[in-house]
Amino acid sequence: MTELRNIEAELARFRRRVLVASLVVLVAFGLLVARLMFLQIVRHDDLAEQAESNRTAIVPTVPNRGLIEDRNGIILANNYSAYTLEITPSKAGPLEQTIAALAQVIDITPRDRKRFKKLLEESKSFESLPIRTRLSDEEVAKFAAQRYRFPGVEIKARLFRNYPFGELASHAIGYIGRINQAEKDRIDDSDDEANYRGTDYIGKLGIEQSYERQLHGTTGVEEMETSAAGRAVRRLASIAATPGDTVKLSIDIRLQKLVEDMYGDRRGALVALDPRTGEVLAFVSKPTFDPNMFVDGIDSDNWQALNESLDKPLLNRALRGTYPPGSTYKPFMALAALETGKRTPQQSISDPGYFMLGGHKFRDDKEGGHGTVNMYKSIVESCDTYYYMLANDLGVDTIHDHMKPFGFGELTGIDIQGELRGLLPSTEWKRTAYRRADQQKWYAGETISLGIGQGYNHFTVLQLARATAMLVNNGMKIKPHLAKEVIDAVTHKAEPVVHEAPERIDVRPENLAVIKNAMVGVNLQGTSAASFRGAPYTSGGKTGTAQVLEIKQNEKYHAGKIAERLRDNALFTAFAPAEDPKIVIAMVVENGGFGAQAAAPMARRIFDYWLLGQYPSEEDIAAVQKAQATAPIGKPRRVQDVPWPPEP
Repeated sequence: MTELRNIEAELARFRRRVLVASLVVLVAFGLLVARLMFLQIVRHDDLAEQAESNRTAIVPTVPNRGLIEDRNGIILANNYSAYTLEITPSKAGPLEQTIAALAQVIDITPRDRKRFKKLLEESKSFESLPIRTRLSDEEVAKFAAQRYRFPGVEIKARLFRNYPFGELASHAIGYIGRINQAEKDRIDDSDDEANYRGTDYIGKLGIEQSYERQLHGTTGVEEMETSAAGRAVRRLASIAATPGDTVKLSIDIRLQKLVEDMYGDRRGALVALDPRTGEVLAFVSKPTFDPNMFVDGIDSDNWQALNESLDKPLLNRALRGTYPPGSTYKPFMALAALETGKRTPQQSISDPGYFMLGGHKFRDDKEGGHGTVNMYKSIVESCDTYYYMLANDLGVDTIHDHMKPFGFGELTGIDIQGELRGLLPSTEWKRTAYRRADQQKWYAGETISLGIGQGYNHFTVLQLARATAMLVNNGMKIKPHLAKEVIDAVTHKAEPVVHEAPERIDVRPENLAVIKNAMVGVNLQGTSAASFRGAPYTSGGKTGTAQVLEIKQNEKYHAGKIAERLRDNALFTAFAPAEDPKIVIAMVVENGGFGAQAAAPMARRIFDYWLLGQYPSEEDIAAVQKAQATAPIGKPRRVQDVPWPPEP
């Protein structure tokens, strides 16, 4: 029997299905409309900005780094542009294979590979790192022809720092190097974060570090329109970068060159100051290093050679080398005696050639002694016994209290970083410096050595130079500085670098006059008279010799029987002209022996340069290097007649 269809029921079912489908379509359409409204109205600004950013790119423009000049405008640090071949590790294939393939196109030396490996360890994989620098035009063309073979490898035009005189004054100038992670973190947390976008290098030492803000300049930006593939199509807008300012130093680079030449292969440090202003005229640490090695990133072999050298060329001896001052301390001891009333200028002692304390004999350097010795003679002839007795009478804490105002054992505040404080001993210092009770106790015998600048005394040459400047400048405490002025890169206007005003310490002028007069006597008739014979100006000075190796009571010092690095250090402090000092010097020649022989002759040539405009003859410089000259030999030259720049 055939079943009859229920047409009405089927129509009702169909209508329900159409209604449900219509509702689903309506809801879907409503959702699309709502989404469209959300995107078009609610998120319009955000999406428009994203679209614009996909169309454009903001590229930082790194500024030219500022120049560094000496006081006469001679350029000590500048920039040049060159092409570099760079690899972005995250975009390149296997690095070893990539470098090997590149080496078939462009010469890549083992040194390049080592430097790249060192940079890779210090950087992130998405950073572009140089594998070769200073490419020639021919090398650029060779790589460009095969660029398609090397994803993640590209040629970039970069500015490179250049130090035209290499090792000359490197400890004062410093150098730049790639920004490491610690420096990047510090920049990111500072207000300068935006100004360092795109910058790979930063000042690491010396003026380059301390005046980084002035030298860096202001980063610019370029807004570029890009294609879908990310390639630049055209420039939409730009803000030019502002070059860094020029920093002019107080250093005279010709004088610096003379001093470094006179040191030769010897180790040591020298600081020459204008005692009236605190300007540093020469800032020498020997041996030196070539800062150009650090610009691209120094390779491991050169780094190891510098870092492990017994001569420690990376040590800034003028700033961080601390030495016993030896007999250069005696004028300050004599001044303390006058200030405390422990001695008068006329008061004399009888010097038998030694001083006895508790069964220990402290020997004078002159066997048999100096006879009857007053204060003037004690400085002129450098009588140790006089100062053994004086130190015993003063005591360690009185010595400390009268030396501290002269800056011994405290930072000078010079405008480069890394200065060491040195050590000015006292009973309080010893109590805090040692743990054991027997070590914390101060013994009377320890005071005796302080009188001749030995014992715990350790100061920098920079401190000694400033203290001498205060001695000859009526107690004015100046702050040494290397930067003289900053020249604006845009306006070219020179602004003097503002430094702290000098302050006068509490010391009687009549006592200072006694000490200055005795130091003049040192150069006229005393231990350094031979070096200043015939000088047309009057100067003052004090020689010093400081032990490196302790000599027992029953032994005598024989330099020829002692290893070179254990021989005495030679020191000298000096000023000129005596009536109105315009230059002060403090210096040390490590293991150089007697200050009168190794150091004072150098001071004479420096004064001749600064006061007379004279440059020593070649034979004279050679003799000074070997400590075989006192007064100048040969015919001196006029400074302006000496060829410049010097031959490499």
